[in-house]
Amino acid sequence: MPLTEKQLKERDAKRAIGEELLAAIQDVKAGLYGAVHQVEITQAADARSKTGLSQAKFAELLGVSIRTLQEWEQGRRSPSGAARSLLHIAAIRPDVFREVLSNA
Repeated sequence: MPLTEKQLKERDAKRAIGEELLAAIQDVKAGLYGAVHQVEITQAADARSKTGLSQAKFAELLGVSIRTLQEWEQGRRSPSGAARSLLHIAAIRPDVFREVLSNA
């Protein structure tokens, strides 16, 4: 359950922020800091970023909903068939997608 504002203020009043910062700096210098995670870029996210288009415009050109594109970009779903081919084209020839949009 989230803390109330009053509980947060009481907790924060007892904190020694300076000591916490110093400890954090010492941990970083000692190499004791959080885990580093590598985020894998999906084919859809890579293709769209190369075109420079918004999700809305890119989804419109692909003929899919924005939600479907978001699912592809986040790796929760995978495009099939024609969509996969269009993403490949967008990745290697992003200028074609921008040209199609400008001529629409």
